[in-house]
Amino acid sequence: MGGTELITRAEAVRALAERWLPLLAGEAGEEDFVCSPAGLWLALGAVAAGARGETAEELRALLGVAGEEAAEAVTAVARELGRTGALDVATGVWSRIPLLPAYVKALPDAGCGALDRDAQARLDAWVRESTGGRIERLPLALDGSEALVLVNALALKASWRAAFRASLTRDEPFTDANGDTVSVPTMRQLVSARRVWTVDGVIVVELPCEGEPGPLVRFVLGPEGAGVAEVLPAAWAPAARRRPLAAEAVDLALPRFSLRTKTDVHARLGALGVGLATRAEADFTGLAAERPLWISAAVQEAVVQVAEEGVEAAAVTVVAMTRGGAPPRHELIARVAFDRPFGVVVLDGSGEVPLFAGRQSSVPRYATTRASSSPS
Repeated sequence: MGGTELITRAEAVRALAERWLPLLAGEAGEEDFVCSPAGLWLALGAVAAGARGETAEELRALLGVAGEEAAEAVTAVARELGRTGALDVATGVWSRIPLLPAYVKALPDAGCGALDRDAQARLDAWVRESTGGRIERLPLALDGSEALVLVNALALKASWRAAFRASLTRDEPFTDANGDTVSVPTMRQLVSARRVWTVDGVIVVELPCEGEPGPLVRFVLGPEGAGVAEVLPAAWAPAARRRPLAAEAVDLALPRFSLRTKTDVHARLGALGVGLATRAEADFTGLAAERPLWISAAVQEAVVQVAEEGVEAAAVTVVAMTRGGAPPRHELIARVAFDRPFGVVVLDGSGEVPLFAGRQSSVPRYATTRASSSPS
């Protein structure tokens, strides 16, 4: 994939994130959340590869691609993201109806299987394997009405290039969105000033992970009262908008934390401009010959954990489609303390594609997953 194409597709993922994140934040109120813009783009893009006519145009307005070119874009982006160290990307399609050979051929990296009475157990096992146990099951209970289920999984387990020293972790105050202050385990590290900048008043601290290229994790701290739509996009703002901090190093104070969210994407598709694709009038004749076929459910579960050794994250995005009459479903050192609500964004090795994005508003808690808690 050429550089220009990568930037264009990265822009499409970022554009989706910038439309989706305010919806999540608005409905969550002051609560924590985490999501995967890249996972949603890949899952909807794989479905959009089978869209035609007005349905394709509707999805293209959201994703930047649809129809025949979407399959090539999804494959290219997934392969490019897979080059990021410590990141695994997987897509699977399970179906009760015959898929068009051209659709299957256009998505060479997607595994295919049959939807039968044992499908729930097999998809749950696929999810556990694909996420290293961080997500235990498909975030959708199948009821037999599904004609097709498409699942995308992202899994990340990376060590910081410079780990936090556990001996420096100590309890420090954190003030949550309600104004309550509680002491929480807080990690400390001296960070080079070149890893810290501001974007329109939002402080961005970048911590690189091991790998060639390794993922980049950016923590964003906005002004008091700033909303998600103002804060999180600062993590991927272009260099021209960044302003260096007037310091030679930064004394970083960052709580250990973990975030987990299950999101009903289907309920938000209308607000994202996708309506036709969720009704019986939808045109997915590039996917299967049977009509009508429409998106009846879309759900994502995502998790991010940050500790002294590194970061772990995973996301599973599932899109279900229904057919026929079935019912739908001494240096100058500045101190940056993340001691109040903040955001976190995990980007690919290029620093262009937001893989995961979240907000920590409540008192940070850290809970380990089934996977090893020591990133490799």
